[in-house]
Amino acid sequence: MSENLFDIFRARVRSMDAPFITLRDGRVYTYADSHAIAARLAHVLADRGVVPGDRVLVQVEKTPEAVFLYLACLRAGAVFLPLNTAYRADELAYFLSDAEPKVVVCDPSAQALMDLARERNIARVLTLDATG
Repeated sequence: MSENLFDIFRARVRSMDAPFITLRDGRVYTYADSHAIAARLAHVLADRGVVPGDRVLVQVEKTPEAVFLYLACLRAGAVFLPLNTAYRADELAYFLSDAEPKVVVCDPSAQALMDLARERNIARVLTLDATG
């Protein structure tokens, strides 16, 4: 078995057809869905230059898509750095400077974070909302 946390998670899944997330509206994501979406997002991160050990700073709402992004970071060996969506600009600036993320992922409406990332020459800013 590998040292990658995603591989440990995947190895413990008994049935890929079992529910992974069930939403209030009745939609269900299976473990197979979670693996497929995480793989797609991990490829997006890799295409943006993320390698094992890189930090991915994330400020998004709590949604299934955020969970899938977390799994994608695990799969890619990246460090998932979640930020509270209520942080002010000075707090965001601190985390951007301190963490030196390779990629920033935020809600499309998070203009303050996108501006701060651009000011710090973080070229990789991706958006993720509740629809993926």
